[in-house]
Amino acid sequence: MIYLDNAATTRPKPPGVAAAVTAAMDAYGNSGRGAHDEALAASRGIYAVRRRLADLFGGPGADRVAFTPNSTMALNIAISGLLGPADHVISTDWEHNSVLRPLYRLREQGAAVDFVPADRRGQLDYGAFSRLLRPNTRAVVCTHGSNLTGDLTDIEWIGDFCHRHGLLFILDASQTAGMVPIHMARQHIDVVCFTGHKSLLGPQGTGGLCVGEGVDIRPFAVGGTGVQSFSETQPAEYPTRLEAGTLNSHGIAGLGAALEYLRTVGAETVRTREEALARRFYQAVRGIPGVTVYGDFSAEERAPIVTLNIGDYDSAEVSDQLAERFGIATRPGAHCAPRLHRALGTAEQGAVRFSWGWANTEAETDAAAEAVRVLATEE
Repeated sequence: MIYLDNAATTRPKPPGVAAAVTAAMDAYGNSGRGAHDEALAASRGIYAVRRRLADLFGGPGADRVAFTPNSTMALNIAISGLLGPADHVISTDWEHNSVLRPLYRLREQGAAVDFVPADRRGQLDYGAFSRLLRPNTRAVVCTHGSNLTGDLTDIEWIGDFCHRHGLLFILDASQTAGMVPIHMARQHIDVVCFTGHKSLLGPQGTGGLCVGEGVDIRPFAVGGTGVQSFSETQPAEYPTRLEAGTLNSHGIAGLGAALEYLRTVGAETVRTREEALARRFYQAVRGIPGVTVYGDFSAEERAPIVTLNIGDYDSAEVSDQLAERFGIATRPGAHCAPRLHRALGTAEQGAVRFSWGWANTEAETDAAAEAVRVLATEE
């Protein structure tokens, strides 16, 4: 199988990730639940990964990294813990349902939500940020990279906009964490929500938030923490205030090994290779009659994603043909991005997404392009 579904989850994981998970299962106790060697080993291991993530995101420190099972939970925590019924929020048409549904729920509670529109080519109207601004605007919540087209938002511009107007900036870095540089302090980002199993190359079941100084998020879940057990409320200190219950210390150990791989090989090296493969594929398929490619490939930076349709074929049918006849794994359908599909005019057809990872090759990329050519010829 040629695996080109890395935007869903990277596969295979780098050397050492699975071994780190297994080693933690053999050695770790429960972090914060004792002073014996096994519990302390878990605490030390988790702290080391917090510190690496804080450094990666330009965050204020290890204590401001809180772990969750995924970026969806991180976004729910940030949105529900910072915003309320009296607030107005600006988001975009690029968003995944992990942003949209928490915002829609917030809207049902009385908040106002507006979306920066995308045009028929999927490009955002940045002038709309200023036009949508209200006296009670509290935050901008947006993705760093579209999981549908691979286009990147200009977080430098958005961060400056938020800073000028005193707004919170909550960034969904699901598709970019570990691949595209993020620096919270320089880019005026208040919260980075990330997942560990995509460009960070770690196991599923890992993710979290990196929270800026002075940002106080109300706890989403409350419960056991191993500290302040007689308090009737969740401890106020980070990261405990956002981490009720036992952490996935085994998965976090695997994430630590993935971060070490990225440090050793170089995240920029991995990113350059993945993007080169995606552009190679784009150049090969863009001129095939009947093929429509979505996204802006004139941009200098983008995620290693190419999404397309062949004629009026349903995207699920094309993806099935790619898997059954050519052994190529892709992602069809709506990609949990309904607003952008409506903007592109693909709400009914969906689209077929190809996405590259650190282990893909030029030969695999060329084989995928040839498969698209064959299917388009048969259309």
